[in-house]
Amino acid sequence: MSGIEQNAVNPATYHLSKTVVMVGMMGAGKTAIGRALAQRLGVPFLDSDAEMEAAANMSVPEIFTRDGEAFFRDKETKVIRRLLGEERCILSTGGGAFLAEANRAMISQRGVSVWLKADIDVLWNRVKHKDTRPLLRTSDPRATLEALYDARVPLYAQADLTVVSDGIASIDQMVDRVLAALAARPDVLKG
Repeated sequence: MSGIEQNAVNPATYHLSKTVVMVGMMGAGKTAIGRALAQRLGVPFLDSDAEMEAAANMSVPEIFTRDGEAFFRDKETKVIRRLLGEERCILSTGGGAFLAEANRAMISQRGVSVWLKADIDVLWNRVKHKDTRPLLRTSDPRATLEALYDARVPLYAQADLTVVSDGIASIDQMVDRVLAALAARPDVLKG
């Protein structure tokens, strides 16, 4: 492990001065990597989808079914705004959260966005057996995922930092990659 990575994992050495917001497609690893990153830095981990579910007392698919995507996206923006105003943490967002220009601006102003960039094959391998993705409840979920990917990648590319999620690296190795990217941002991770 390099010196940067070794120091970055010690919460006594580094202080998180901005919330780190994990963005990217469903299946990119935002929750798993975000949770491990928070543990490594000794800061809270929050998930905007989990916060939405707790507030609504129903799952994301149930919210989509009952109230529709527009309603969900509006509430999602409000939840992200609230979470960015709380203590510094690692925040995982749903795959569609970063698509709204207002959310991208808010995240960049109040935190730092990290795009976990995974290719379509990695994403498909991670989501194809899960029934928890409301946008993939179609007759051809792979084609739906590809269409979402093509539409969303240009927006994810606007993230403050990009870390490749290749489907090979372990969660710990991915945390190392994120920490190395964050180390280049002294306004986020201060020693």
